[in-house]
Amino acid sequence: MPALSLIPVLSLMAHASRQPAAPLRILLRTTGYRLRPPHAVPHEAVIRKRQDLLTAAPHRRADIRVEQRAGPLPTIVVGGFVPDATEAFYLLRGGLLRQGSVYYCNYPRRGFATDLFLAQLEDLIEEIVSVHGRRPALIAVSFGAGLVLEMLRRHADAGTSPPLAGLTLISPVACAEDLLDPAAAKPTTLLGRVLLPYLRSDGPPDEQVVEKSRTVFLRMFESGAQNKDALRFLLTREETRRLRGAVLEAINAIDAAGASERVGALRAMPAPGRPRALFRGPTLLLHAEKESAVLQANSPTWRELRERPAAWFPQGRHLVVANTADNPVQHASLIFHGQNFAPALSTFYRGIRQALPGRRAA
Repeated sequence: MPALSLIPVLSLMAHASRQPAAPLRILLRTTGYRLRPPHAVPHEAVIRKRQDLLTAAPHRRADIRVEQRAGPLPTIVVGGFVPDATEAFYLLRGGLLRQGSVYYCNYPRRGFATDLFLAQLEDLIEEIVSVHGRRPALIAVSFGAGLVLEMLRRHADAGTSPPLAGLTLISPVACAEDLLDPAAAKPTTLLGRVLLPYLRSDGPPDEQVVEKSRTVFLRMFESGAQNKDALRFLLTREETRRLRGAVLEAINAIDAAGASERVGALRAMPAPGRPRALFRGPTLLLHAEKESAVLQANSPTWRELRERPAAWFPQGRHLVVANTADNPVQHASLIFHGQNFAPALSTFYRGIRQALPGRRAA
């Protein structure tokens, strides 16, 4: 090994000596990140046939980015309301990149259109299959999982299925009833209280409502960042600052139209009806042990996927992701509890790879 390549390792060893609580996994991960820093570049779509059929303003177009790798199993990730997928998967990207390229689907800031987003997503899936000869895995989180469920419903209605190697849904939010109990006199969750003004209005909310929303989303992020004893086992101080800055930028950049159109997309999604198979390939369904700040207790999507996963996904497996009692896993907490999600994802990907054409099971 050339001597020059040891410099990042020695630098990180010195950093760890100043922070004796930093475990080996941070040293190994940050060494890899310094040798090959996270760098998702804009993806230039080769296939655009679905999105080109739609008349939509450019500001409603999702920003799709990619980190290219040569592995056999590329991944598409779709995030929640905030942060962007590129930030949400920061701690998990290393494991995903060992499988193949990772494509990040980030929502537009100043608008949103479900049909356009799903057209971009399906064009991307077709491109990976037809141009690169790979079936991608798809991971979707919270609101993004709701969008993917809508895509699967449309395929089921048409008697088709997207060409995916596997599917992971994390803390799905697939309808307004997941956040607001229609039978309750007032919202029972923090996020339900935030979104109620949007759901009651047919137009963009005023700036005061938007600013309150920004404050709550920031507090939800900070509630994880303030747990310094747990955080030092996950991120360096530099990484914490960088991620916080990126999340703040995303929250502050979403304007009233962007916020209301995202919520409008959620409002238009139907609550789960009679069970039917939506995807017959390998499926991993993950909920956090503490969903209560976001999902209301009678959430229909939560109930269906928890109690009858095989009715919706014949090869589906439902798991609850947990941690220690003093730092429980929160809704879609991929940044601050990434190490709790990683084992389930690793096992799931191992099974998918063993089933790929030309691969022998271990």
